[in-house]
Amino acid sequence: MGSVDDALAALQDPDRACLQRIIAGARAVCPDAVDGVSYGLPALLLQGQPLIGVAAAAHHLALYPFSPAVLDAVAAALEGFPRSRGTVRFTAARPLPDHLVREIVRLRSLEIAGR
Repeated sequence: MGSVDDALAALQDPDRACLQRIIAGARAVCPDAVDGVSYGLPALLLQGQPLIGVAAAAHHLALYPFSPAVLDAVAAALEGFPRSRGTVRFTAARPLPDHLVREIVRLRSLEIAGR
């Protein structure tokens, strides 16, 4: 798999634009993050660790912060978004708010840094 951008380019709008916005927000918070793959997902890596991954499924989009603790920390803000232990599901019609994506990325980056 190539870059995260290459993986997202294969998607149709509005799903592509929605996931590109998430990746752009993550890159703004962590400009040192690099493209990679984690658990078969296009992902951003920080210090060799998966920062976030994204995916498109038949009926939803997904953000993978690779950390149940991070999702627990923002659980109140995720009200109304289906989630599992390590995934938040949403749609392009009802995307995750930008500030929430930035907070998830910030918390995950602190976790990776060991803080």
